[in-house]
Amino acid sequence: MNDSVNDSENFFEYEDEICEKEELVKFGSIAIPVFFFVVITLSLIGNILVLVLLAFYENLKSLTNIFILNLAISDLIFTTGLPFWAVYHIWGWVFPEILCKIVTFVFFTGFYSSILFLTMMTIYRYLAVVHPLYDLSTQKVSTGVVVSFLIWIISTGAAIPSLLYTSLIEIYHKDGSSWGCEYNTALCKNIAISQQNILFLVAFAVIGFCYIQILRRITRTRSPTKNRAVKLVFCIVAVFFVGWVPYNVVIFLRILADNLVEPFDDCRVSIQLDYAFYVCRFIAFSHCCLNPVFYVFVGVKFRSHLKSMLHRLFNRQRLVEEQQQVRMQNLISHGSVY
Repeated sequence: MNDSVNDSENFFEYEDEICEKEELVKFGSIAIPVFFFVVITLSLIGNILVLVLLAFYENLKSLTNIFILNLAISDLIFTTGLPFWAVYHIWGWVFPEILCKIVTFVFFTGFYSSILFLTMMTIYRYLAVVHPLYDLSTQKVSTGVVVSFLIWIISTGAAIPSLLYTSLIEIYHKDGSSWGCEYNTALCKNIAISQQNILFLVAFAVIGFCYIQILRRITRTRSPTKNRAVKLVFCIVAVFFVGWVPYNVVIFLRILADNLVEPFDDCRVSIQLDYAFYVCRFIAFSHCCLNPVFYVFVGVKFRSHLKSMLHRLFNRQRLVEEQQQVRMQNLISHGSVY
């Protein structure tokens, strides 16, 4: 696997110096599986709940709901790769090579599609707020289906190199060796990371522009909900910025370290970059479980649907308990329990 998912080596050679990373590997083998477990749990709960609410309380005749549906599916696809990487950090890659390729491909398909759907949702919100006269009411279903299909095609195409050029590579340690799921050449890894950086920069530029324009329009309108809308916009941009900017900066710097570019060819600097990479990845990968919060549950309709669903569940449970009590009382009164 490339630098965006795993770094199992516990020592590298810098000129004539052996750079030991045993403490780093120990940290990763403990912190990463625990963190991934938390993210997996929250992502499954949040995104499955989104799908349930869309199925029972919403319709798919609007672009917003179509994009929310695809974003939830994308986040779930992204999440399916995390258990394998959690195991990877503890025992190395213990699965067949074909599974290495498939898991990597599925993981990056979810990764790219999630960012693209977030970008498309931002563009749609920009058109609705900044250009309200723009006709968004026609052909909503067909437009949403076509755009979603194109996004999945682009995401799949961007993830294909990970399917073709990943393989099992034996990684040597001081105490033995283990198998890693990695790109089979340094060139492939560098190209993959550069592709991630370029996609992020384009998406961030589009999202940043759209939300700046949205913020300007909101601040010029006199609405009692203006302050809440401004805070929501600020939170969405801040979470995207804090989550992905440090991560993409660090994976770019690690390319320089891997290619022994000064001043990143120092062992101490390399270890610090690896720790920074772990922390930044924690924050970035948590985006799949934060999306339901910031893009769905802050909405008034979805909060109302969630309250309604929970109210029905509790009422149904209460009704079942009352029926059981009545049945038990009837049995006792007729002496059937003896």
